[in-house]
Amino acid sequence: MTGELSAELRGFKEVQRLSYACAEAVAAQLKPGVTEREAARMQREWLYERGVRDWFHRPFAWFGDRTAFVDFKIPLQFFPTNRRLEAGMPFILDMAPVFKGYTADIGYSGCLGLDPLHDKLLADLQDHRELILREVRERRTLREIYQDVDRLMVRQGYANRHQAYPFGVIAHKIDRVKQRRWSPTVFGFGTQALKGLASDALHGHRDGWSPLWSPYTFSDHPPQPGLWAVEPHLGFRGTGAKFEEILVVTDSRDPEQSAFWLDDDLPHVRRWNEGAV
Repeated sequence: MTGELSAELRGFKEVQRLSYACAEAVAAQLKPGVTEREAARMQREWLYERGVRDWFHRPFAWFGDRTAFVDFKIPLQFFPTNRRLEAGMPFILDMAPVFKGYTADIGYSGCLGLDPLHDKLLADLQDHRELILREVRERRTLREIYQDVDRLMVRQGYANRHQAYPFGVIAHKIDRVKQRRWSPTVFGFGTQALKGLASDALHGHRDGWSPLWSPYTFSDHPPQPGLWAVEPHLGFRGTGAKFEEILVVTDSRDPEQSAFWLDDDLPHVRRWNEGAV
């Protein structure tokens, strides 16, 4: 993407960078014996100290085979548990804070020690980031892009784990949220952010689009301009890995301006650029 970001996009970029800084800071403190609940609390406290008072959703942490959502059947299984981190275990930190009225939703994959399998999953996610951007620029339908991501995972030898999320979503729209001193949460989700998503769903239903990017017919439409939190999630047996970051979609006829990742200076992108795998 070329050119300067608008003030609006700079606000979203700031909160996304804050979120990834939190993920890296908490990941550096993880050690054997830490529980998912403790890791989630560490994220909350780190962000609270830096001014976060509202959420799209409160932080999650998944350890071991829970990174691949093994045997997840109901939404309550996504919430942090007393699972303890062990040496060699993969982990995922996932948070969606609201800061200065801007929202981010990020996912950070790591491992407590060296694991060639986990390294390979992280490396193979690069192809998904490139495929998604290319096909959004081509204005393929969200459903078609989802199916192409699925096919790429099969070719790589992985299972689709984002299908375990509610409605099987690989992404959802995000937007500004009215700032309040305090905003309640419902089942871990901020009420203000949920109102915004519900409003998008209502308007989208009327106009023939959905704020949820899924494999179902309600996503059988080209990408709607706006900001999308995108999270392809690979699984191989008991190991899972993903990234989650903001994709900007516009109505520009210039392919490079029609869609772009908000920020290319993120941990997983730096890892690929540095050839760390």
